[in-house]
Formats: sequence, C-alpha cells, structure tokens
Amino acid sequence: MSTPDDLDRRLVIATQAGLPLVPRPYEALAADLGVSAGVVQARLAAMLESGRIRRIGAVPNHYALGYTANGMSVWDVDDARIVELGEAVGRLPGVTHCYERPRALPEWPYNLFAMVHGHDRATVLAQVETIARLLGDACRARDVLFSTAILKKTGVRIGLGRDGAAY
Repeated sequence: MSTPDDLDRRLVIATQAGLPLVPRPYEALAADLGVSAGVVQARLAAMLESGRIRRIGAVPNHYALGYTANGMSVWDVDDARIVELGEAVGRLPGVTHCYERPRALPEWPYNLFAMVHGHDRATVLAQVETIARLLGDACRARDVLFSTAILKKTGVRIGLGRDGAAY
C-alpha cells in the first residue's frame, strides 16, 4: 500500500463531511483541488481498494424519512453461533446495523447488537420479535433500547494546520 500523499489528504478533508450536493460532485471536488474529475475518481477508488476509506455512499436521515422509532436491540447469543446468526440478522429488512461486541459481565450480558428502525415503537417491537424467532434457542436474553435524541455520528476528522498541511 502506498503512503497517502498531499492530494490524498486534501481529498479526504474535502469529502469527510460528504460529497458536495451538486449534480457533478467529482467535478466540483476536482475544481477545488486543482485536478481533473478523473483523478478524483481514481484516487477515491484507490483509497477504497487499499482500505484507507471504507465506503462512499449515501447516509439517509431516517428521522426525515419518517422512521422516528429507533431501537437498539441487544441479544445474549450463544458464542458458537454468533457469526452465523449475526449475518442472518443483519440481512433482515429494518436492521441497519448489526455487530458483535464483548459482554461486560455481570451487568451487561449482551454480545449481539442490531439497530432497528420503524415508523412507531410497535413496528420496531414486531421486528424485534422477528429477530427473536430467527435466533431461537441460541438467544438467552434480550432488550431494546429506544432512542430519545438524535445523535450525529462522525468518524475521525482530519484537519489542516496553520501551514495548510493536513494532520
């Protein structure tokens, strides 16, 4: 994997809050960075391929789309089956995030987390029941933690120093 150069750093900084909301975002980025749109696309593709960036995609605001009941379902699942079952849960409609986390015993017995969105709590709870049926006897305990506020998630942000260099 090659070391990121100044253009890669400037491209990450220019896109870390999202692509420009214009008809031709790669051309807008290219104009700002002083390169061609083809160079922007090639650099982003190379960073995806190398794993320096994970994805390029739309991040919808589920609240604005009417999905205001959001529950993190948490499950105590048999460790021997968590990968298989977690993948199955992650494919269910309405589940946007599904991942394994270590338990924090004795207070927190849960090792599988699945975010479920719905228009109301009844819909979310029905989806949780679907997950429960899928997990069957591999699940020993569960809970649902409903969101009470919108939290803006962000990843690592790269900034520019006073000299204009990326840090």
